[in-house]
Amino acid sequence: MTFEVPAKAEELLTREPRIAHLATCHDDRPHVAPLWYNYRAGTVEITTTGRKLTNIRKNPRVAMSVQQDDAGNAEWGVTLRGTATVVEDEDERDAVFKRINRRYGAAEDAWEENTPVTIDVGSVDYWDYET
Repeated sequence: MTFEVPAKAEELLTREPRIAHLATCHDDRPHVAPLWYNYRAGTVEITTTGRKLTNIRKNPRVAMSVQQDDAGNAEWGVTLRGTATVVEDEDERDAVFKRINRRYGAAEDAWEENTPVTIDVGSVDYWDYET
């Protein structure tokens, strides 16, 4: 059964580029790190390397949060929980890099040493103090 992300949460995730914080698990302890992301129809795309990638390969359950604030005052935020999958298909790898890099205004071949990962969203919490 596919989880349906609420339209308001999708709208918040696809606004201007923001830094997300990805939580993975390392030796039964959380590991959180900032990264770029792209959201598409119930799936989050990221590129990563190092500890985050190792953690995902061992335990694909992840959480990610994105927030907008103004001088420390929260305006909105979204927290996603889901299952991560390392992208192995070369054409899809290239497509993920292009979508993320385009979103953040980077060269299409930026961060090619990273590995693309998709996250199938299983649950979402969001809040919006702007409305």
